Order: sequence, then C-alpha cells, then structure tokens
Amino acid sequence: MKGTGYTDHCPNCLASKHVDTNPGDRSSNCGGKMEAVSSVYHGGEFVITYRCKKCGIEKRVGSAAGDNQDLLIVLATGRKGR
Repeated sequence: MKGTGYTDHCPNCLASKHVDTNPGDRSSNCGGKMEAVSSVYHGGEFVITYRCKKCGIEKRVGSAAGDNQDLLIVLATGRKGR
C-alpha cells in the first residue's frame, strides 16, 4: 500500500492504512488496512468509502489523478470484474 506522496492510498488497488483520526493528523493508533468498499461520482470526481478491516471505522476520501478508474467504476456500480 503506497500512495504517491500526495495521496493516502495506493493508486492501483486503492488500499490505505488507518493512520488518521481526522484527515492528515496521523493520530490513530489502529494501523489497520483500509479497504475501498464503494465509490460515488460526485462533483467531477470519485469519492471513495473505506472500511478499516481491524476496527471497522468508515471514512470517505476523494480520489486522485492516476487512481485505477476501472476499479473506481466497479466500486461505484457494484459490478465485479470478469
């Protein structure tokens, strides 16, 4: 799970690590894997919903340029890849 330095998630699989309590504060002690569970297209960009596999918290984060568009669409439509 590695972002670009400007994002908090991997641009390919969209996974992240639970490190924030509030965006950017790095104050969470959880450290669990944040899994992208859905996305919506809103205001010209995808917004990704994450769920922590360790503690269950859900967070919403805007997508970034270079993110896996196919996966964002799959998450938005609920369709599984072939």
